[in-house]
Amino acid sequence: MTFLQVATQVFLLGVGATVVMDMWMFFRKALGAPTLSFAFVGRWVGHACQGTFAHPSIGQATPVRFEVALGWIAHYATGVVFAALLVCIQGVAWLREPSFLPAFAVGVATVAVPLFVIQPAMGAGFASSRTPTPGMNCMRSLISHGVFGVGLYLSAVMIASVLQ
Repeated sequence: MTFLQVATQVFLLGVGATVVMDMWMFFRKALGAPTLSFAFVGRWVGHACQGTFAHPSIGQATPVRFEVALGWIAHYATGVVFAALLVCIQGVAWLREPSFLPAFAVGVATVAVPLFVIQPAMGAGFASSRTPTPGMNCMRSLISHGVFGVGLYLSAVMIASVLQ
C-alpha cells in the first residue's frame, strides 16, 4: 500500500469510529443523559492556540469565535489521531485483516487523554475529581471510549470489505 492509501484508510477509520462514538452520545442524549459540550472543547482549543492550556472552569472562560465548529473539528481530528495510533501499534497489515481486541484495547486506552489531560485542563480535575459525580463521569468516559474502540473495529471491517 502507498502512503496515500494508508493515510486515506486511517482518516476513514478515525472518522468512522468517531461517528460510532457520536451515535452513542446522541443515543445517550436522547435518553436525557448529560453529554459533552463541543463548544467547551472548542473554547479550550481556541485558548490553547493562544497559549492558555489550563482553566479553573472552561465554562467561565471567555468564549472564542466559532468554538462549536472548532470543538467538532478537534473531536474528529482526535479520532483520526487515535486511529493512526492503532495502525502504528498494529501495523498496516491490520487494516487488511482487522481484529477486535486491538481496536477495543486502543479505544479503551484513549480514555486516558480526557481523564488525565483534557478534564484537568478544563477545570474538572484529574479523572473528573472536581465534579459532583467523578466516578460516574469516569465510567461514562470509559464506556464512550470503549464504544470508540468498537467503532474502530467496525469501521476497519467495512473499509477492508469495500477494498477487497
